[in-house]
Amino acid sequence: MLIEAALNGGRSREEHPAIPQSPAELAQSAKESVAAGAGAIHFHVRGPDGRESLAPEDVAAAVTAVRAAIPGKTFGISTGAWILRDAALRHKLVSEWTVLPDFAAVNFKEDGAEDLARLLLSRGVALEIGFTDPQGTEAFVASGLAPRCLRILLEPQEASTAAALENVRAIEAVLDRGGVKLPRLLHGLDATAWKIIDAAIARGLDARVGFEDILTLPGGKLAATNADLVAETLRRAKSVRPD
Repeated sequence: MLIEAALNGGRSREEHPAIPQSPAELAQSAKESVAAGAGAIHFHVRGPDGRESLAPEDVAAAVTAVRAAIPGKTFGISTGAWILRDAALRHKLVSEWTVLPDFAAVNFKEDGAEDLARLLLSRGVALEIGFTDPQGTEAFVASGLAPRCLRILLEPQEASTAAALENVRAIEAVLDRGGVKLPRLLHGLDATAWKIIDAAIARGLDARVGFEDILTLPGGKLAATNADLVAETLRRAKSVRPD
């Protein structure tokens, strides 16, 4: 089972004072998360002002720092459309990256997603493809890109666990009909995070945890670090699947 640590997302320091932002902070959090059991790392690059960024210089600084901190472990970054709403400008900035992550997350329901995915693949960057609904999944299946991708991210946004898992079933039905056999990683958000992690463990899927998805441990206590969340996920996995 792969545990991916999602270090920061769009979270602010007002939400949690330990949200990593700078390259040095991302590197330290990545190192701690790997030591706690994470097999891969995902993060959102930030600029000097703390805002999410796709600027080549910001990507280069973060990627360089994280790569030095976790040699031999793979990591990826977000390309979410909310970071830069202009799809053409987003494509241009990604084409100008000088230092590349191992993989990037592309949300296939967003404008320009297929073109962006093809650009990243042409540059040797592997892809995690994120789905929040069946419509984006249909577009991905139709693209024919599945054989060239790394994994699927099942990312339900619903506030209740039952609704979130029902959405996951609908997404997976599209993937199954399309013959997509990629590894599947399942994760929730905030109130659903731990229950959906448990569902991923029970199903033998990969899982994701970290400040992007959840700030608290299962009992409601604020987690001090991303590594604490990873360690709890690993503990839960081992309690169900000791091997």
